[in-house]
Amino acid sequence: QKKRLDQAEIDRNFADLHPPLSRSEALIEADRCYFCFDAPCTTACPTGIDIPGFIQKIRSDNIRGSAHTILRENIMGGMCARVCPTEVLCEEACVRNTHEDKPVEIGLLQRYSTDPIFEADTQLFERAKSTGRIVAVVGGGPAGLSCAHRLAMLGHDVVIYNRDDKLGGLNEYGIAAYKTVGDFAQREVDWILAIGGIEVRSGVSLGKDFTLEQLQEAYDAVFLGIGLGAVNELGLQHEELPGVENAIDYIADLRQAADKSELPVGRQVVVIGGGMTAIDIAVQSKRLGAEQVTVAYRRGPEQMGASEFEQQLAQTNGVAIRHWAQPVAVLGNVAVAGIELEQTALDSSGKLAGTGETFVLDADIVFKAIGQKLDDGLDAELEGFELERGKIIVDAEHATTTPGVWAGGDCVIGGDDLTVSAVQHGKAAAMAIDRQLRS
Repeated sequence: QKKRLDQAEIDRNFADLHPPLSRSEALIEADRCYFCFDAPCTTACPTGIDIPGFIQKIRSDNIRGSAHTILRENIMGGMCARVCPTEVLCEEACVRNTHEDKPVEIGLLQRYSTDPIFEADTQLFERAKSTGRIVAVVGGGPAGLSCAHRLAMLGHDVVIYNRDDKLGGLNEYGIAAYKTVGDFAQREVDWILAIGGIEVRSGVSLGKDFTLEQLQEAYDAVFLGIGLGAVNELGLQHEELPGVENAIDYIADLRQAADKSELPVGRQVVVIGGGMTAIDIAVQSKRLGAEQVTVAYRRGPEQMGASEFEQQLAQTNGVAIRHWAQPVAVLGNVAVAGIELEQTALDSSGKLAGTGETFVLDADIVFKAIGQKLDDGLDAELEGFELERGKIIVDAEHATTTPGVWAGGDCVIGGDDLTVSAVQHGKAAAMAIDRQLRS
């Protein structure tokens, strides 16, 4: 269905979820920080940003210094200020986070510091003297960009091989449009590339346009930030019916759409899954004008991958969440008409099992959001790697079991589907590659 809402309403629905702080708001918020020694918020940040340090600099109006403190640890600190689940990381660890008080709004303060740097296109980092070494980075998402930037900073040359037309990975194609409005993802990418020493080759895929063996021969080291390019299937009959969609593909279409009012929207939408992607697609469907949106998840609210804040966001946007329900059949003849779900429960041994009780939800769109996996086309390329649960095993320095190849982001075991973690993987791998190349 088209033209559910007019353009003005869609623009309001896809405005900034958390509008930026004014200077006076930022100073008031910065004053709430206790500047803890051995701060728990810093320990909770996957990239280890000195959070009291950057907030202290806001208080003295040293915005450039504050941004430098953030970006030297997390080169995508601008995007992370928008999309990080701060409520389960730094802000949850904040000592002010009590029943009587609320945590310091670290995410919004981080955005206050970093936004002016991107707006003015201010370079904060210089490239070291060239080492003459060249590294291949496969994948232009957060892990690949973080790795490339740190390597370039250390004086190495980098070539990024990217499957998509644009760099940014899920930051560009996979995050709800109301979390990162406008072209911020691309401005951040341009800023990262501006350090120099990074060549980009877009529209090329590992295993199709080039092989890992070719990269190993041509480069001094290889970093894989290939993400999870394939979507898990429900494994149900009639899953191929029109109207059964991958949530990731639709979110990408939505993020790239010049006119959101032209996007097809279901009247009755059912989303299968319990992670951030499931919530993102559910809320966006509602904000595009769907009449009824239901998220069905096979376990309880505590087991959902989406944070409590995200679950509440869905519910305050009119999304119903049905827990303890797993899909058993897609209904419909020429197109999807509904989905049959079975109620689940934990058996005596604590395992999830169906109860035999079923119910039907009418649906003209069913979105699959039950996680992603490595692209099947990579099987031959990853033959020599140790894998676990379909992901690449790496050591503490992000080296794979294949000599000269490092990996990070969603494609590795231990990845938690967060931009901030992928950035840390890329940074840690770059430091390890640098040490090896210099030795």
